[in-house]
Amino acid sequence: MLSGKRRLADVAPQALASALEGLIGYEPMRRLNRLAPAEFASPAGTTHPIDYSAAAGPTVEVRAQALFGLSQHPAIANGAAPLVLAITSPAGRPIQTTKDLPGFWGGSWRDVAKDMRGRYPKHPWPDDPASAVPTLRSKRFS
Repeated sequence: MLSGKRRLADVAPQALASALEGLIGYEPMRRLNRLAPAEFASPAGTTHPIDYSAAAGPTVEVRAQALFGLSQHPAIANGAAPLVLAITSPAGRPIQTTKDLPGFWGGSWRDVAKDMRGRYPKHPWPDDPASAVPTLRSKRFS
């Protein structure tokens, strides 16, 4: 319900989406959701909210292992806007922020993986993450 609300922050996101759909209609809302989805689906099968208010542009926080197997950088708006990937360790700590995942895999990944192998030895840190199987499990349970 939107009545009685004085600030946008007071409106539940579902209510706002419903009101928008009521204004523009079902088909335009479907197109909008295709162009600017609320979530990013990782190759590991997990979903992560996209932060459209981030200063760097549409940003998604995701663990490195969930991105294994991804050889192209994910984008929205029919590929016109690359997502900013805030890549994290298994503990959720920042590792790298990038708009060029293939460049990261082929560049500084080796140094990052070397450091992470020491910190998180139970998790996979492959030499070629673009062709590795995505996983959120540790090696012990694989």
